[in-house]
Amino acid sequence: MGNIKIAPSMLAANFANLEHDLQVVNQSKADWFHMDIMDGVFVPNISFGMPVLKAMVNHTKKPLDVHLMIVDPDRYIQTFADLGAAILTVHAEACTHLHRTVEAIKSTGMKAGVALNPHTSISVLEELISDLDLICVMSVNPGFGGQQFIENTYDKVRRLRALINAKKVETLIEIDGGVTSKNAAALVQAGADVLVAGSFVFKSENPSQTITDLHDIANS
Repeated sequence: MGNIKIAPSMLAANFANLEHDLQVVNQSKADWFHMDIMDGVFVPNISFGMPVLKAMVNHTKKPLDVHLMIVDPDRYIQTFADLGAAILTVHAEACTHLHRTVEAIKSTGMKAGVALNPHTSISVLEELISDLDLICVMSVNPGFGGQQFIENTYDKVRRLRALINAKKVETLIEIDGGVTSKNAAALVQAGADVLVAGSFVFKSENPSQTITDLHDIANS
């Protein structure tokens, strides 16, 4: 094990005091900032857009892992590159020409990720996996924080890890949704490389300590 990344989801942060929560993550054992961009169309919720992200970037000292839960994400690839995203993840379900979208992301210098909803088979990425830097496995239905973890995720991650190993690529597996200290070790054992945690971190009494605990469990 070891070198498992922790990416707190700012969707669960206190929007009335965002700078404080950004500094908490900056000073913690977290590796990335996870930014969920929702449009109210692809998912039944609206989170925050470019002006808020631009303001947040001024206070971040770690890579931005931007997760687009929006329709037609191709329109905004360059915009998020300009805003400083290190990784840009789009949903397989939202892209008509997924390979073209991935290539467009990589052409900007960002790393390219593809997210899969709980119902989506990993087989949709079989022909594309060599081009991906990251695959985000949704372990809840996207759109809202604080949902219950879907138990089938473990099997999906194991199958995805087997596919990555068979293809001899270094694509990272990220888990997004319902991640806690109770399932972190099992997810890593199944093959996860990156754990996204929102409500579990920011709704805790001590978010910085919770990040430390999650990091230590995942990397033990």
